[in-house]
Amino acid sequence: MDAASFATAAGKILTSIGTVMDGKAEASELALTVLLAQGHLLLEDVPGVGKTLLAKTLAKSIDCSVSRIQFTPDLLPSDVTGVSMFNQGTRDFEFRRGAVFANIVIGDEINRASAKTQSALLECMEEHQVTVDGTSYVLDEPFMVIATQNPIEMEGTYPLPEAQRDRFMARISMGYPDAAAELEMLQTHQSVNPLDAVRPVVTSAEVAAMISAVHTVYVSDAIKEFAVALGRASRESPRLRLGASPRSLLQLLRGAKAKAALSGRDFVLPDDVQALAEPVLAHRIIVDRKAASTGESSESILAGILRSIPVPGSEGRPAARGGTRSAGVHVRSSAPGSSGTTGSSGRA
Repeated sequence: MDAASFATAAGKILTSIGTVMDGKAEASELALTVLLAQGHLLLEDVPGVGKTLLAKTLAKSIDCSVSRIQFTPDLLPSDVTGVSMFNQGTRDFEFRRGAVFANIVIGDEINRASAKTQSALLECMEEHQVTVDGTSYVLDEPFMVIATQNPIEMEGTYPLPEAQRDRFMARISMGYPDAAAELEMLQTHQSVNPLDAVRPVVTSAEVAAMISAVHTVYVSDAIKEFAVALGRASRESPRLRLGASPRSLLQLLRGAKAKAALSGRDFVLPDDVQALAEPVLAHRIIVDRKAASTGESSESILAGILRSIPVPGSEGRPAARGGTRSAGVHVRSSAPGSSGTTGSSGRA
């Protein structure tokens, strides 16, 4: 996919989401970034701020299969993955596919189900396959799980297991809209549900081509070393009981490549890694009890770690590739770093 086609497709998706989600451009772009990085998205916030609406709008903007799972305390793992049933006519067992067999799976209020049911998603999220009765079934591509959850302090919720959280590339807290966006919502959502008017604006093949373009985005050794230093610092921090996993660093760089592509670049800047560090890492790390008792959070500790790590300089971009289309995403001559700098956080 060339640069113009990539930008056009991305613009169509974001515009489609914007017709429904008032004042949520940042969350919409991050959701698209996770999709193009082949990750999974966790939307966490209080009820009524548009978590499920964002998931549905993104899903409806793409011409692909979509399924929705309402997680409840009595939901069974077989409801998610599928089950083998005996066919009286053929005298044999047949596999009945569960709701996870779709390109985009919306898991609503995922933390209202038991850990046993939540674990049904572990294999499919990591390996893009489901194994039932010793037989593995490959899931269609692209495949993405968009899960919503209320804060664990809410009634009837259960914290996600660490292994489950680690499989979500990013976590978004929606937040309340500003006054202007909330007023617009009240004016436009009264008689008509804008979600009903959303139609697919790109095909699944176009999304696959965009994902392929993201794969070719260049990441320098300096950027990789920066990510490794960030991960190791989190594991060595005395204020954290659990630091960033190797999987999280892989997903951080994949997300940074997608963010760079959406910005019109075919190389990753330190800014891309820094911008995604909180949504990609904060939900995976666990704060030490002593640090938590003083009011520190995973976000504040992560911000401190980021400030303590030297930021790579202009070596974050490929010197011989500026201005080319070799990665399928054009580098604008005015992009940060094109004159030997890397923007506000790309200083040596």
